[in-house]
Amino acid sequence: MGGTRPPLHHGTNQSGMREHNERVVLSLLRQHGSLAKTAIARMTGLSAQTSSIIMRMLEADELLTREEPLRGRIGQPLIPMSLNPEGAFFLGLKIGRRSAHLVLIDFVGNIRSLLHISYDYPAPEPIFAFAEKAIDDMTKGLTERQRDRIAGIGIAAPFELWKWADTLGGPQEVMDQWRDCDIRARIEALCPYPVYLQNDMTAACGAELVFGKTKDISDFVYFYIGSFIGGGIVISGNLYPGRSGNAGALGSMPVPGPDGAPRQLIDVASITALEKVVASLGRDPSPLWASPEDWGPMGGELDAWINQASKAIAQAVVAASSVVDFEAAIIDGWMPADVRARIVAAVRLHVGTFDLEGLQLPAIFEGTVGIHARAIGAASLPLADRFLIGQKIYRKVD
Repeated sequence: MGGTRPPLHHGTNQSGMREHNERVVLSLLRQHGSLAKTAIARMTGLSAQTSSIIMRMLEADELLTREEPLRGRIGQPLIPMSLNPEGAFFLGLKIGRRSAHLVLIDFVGNIRSLLHISYDYPAPEPIFAFAEKAIDDMTKGLTERQRDRIAGIGIAAPFELWKWADTLGGPQEVMDQWRDCDIRARIEALCPYPVYLQNDMTAACGAELVFGKTKDISDFVYFYIGSFIGGGIVISGNLYPGRSGNAGALGSMPVPGPDGAPRQLIDVASITALEKVVASLGRDPSPLWASPEDWGPMGGELDAWINQASKAIAQAVVAASSVVDFEAAIIDGWMPADVRARIVAAVRLHVGTFDLEGLQLPAIFEGTVGIHARAIGAASLPLADRFLIGQKIYRKVD
């Protein structure tokens, strides 16, 4: 995929820099999978001695594990090191417009546990009650050692939820409860872990950056198609939040609607647009939210929505590329894999209908994290804050 991501920050052989060096090593191993000590030294600029010390410390902390030696070489066999899945654990709470999910992931991003609740609209108290019980149930299923290695809980939630009352059909008085709700403080009261908060679509983009197959891509624009479409931006291998944390608000991008009149992307390419059509045909639209792996039998209404959504996303890709010279546009969403593949294929076709003079079109790929990108992105917030380098967006809110 495209070129190569810029080199990670170099380590330093100066004393007192253990945490920085550890983050550099852990970031490299997350990017490359496994590396021997000699490769770590070469890639970081650390001396062989410093590299060996750092690797031994990380192994002693049980963050790294040894793999089988690489034999068949002159001299001592190389012993690759990789991340230990049991090294740390992270909770992620996604507060969505139609459902909430709590996920537990391990140090390499595997989902160890997943709980969820569905609803017609997001009311604060039922969601916090779900979060309290889910955190308790999920952590009770862990060993004492695993509980001790939970490094934090991240929250991924849309900003200004109270503004979506009309679209979601929720009572305005209930939705207004979000206006003065300190989400981070409410979750902090439920558990002993550090709590992090981020916009849900930015978090999904972060999940693709940390756990997706993007290690060779330096700059990409990311689209996530959920109840509403949104996205994020990665520049020089780092998530770019913008001054308010809302960079990549792609759903607000103006695009032509089905009648040619200007609309926002969120009105054209969101799953709620498909939901309205399905409901108007007298059918139950609940599988769109309850069964993202399989929406069941659908016909012309799905074809029409894919065509309409992909045209609008194609224009958004072209428009975004005129501002930043992205290497790639990545598209993921709360949908079956075959639907995602059809949308990506259609976007590739539609971008060719635009006047691209003066533009270098980015490659267009499917996302690799999938339907739970927002929850996994939430869980990646404490991971990146504690163990990675360069991801300044992942911060604890004090």
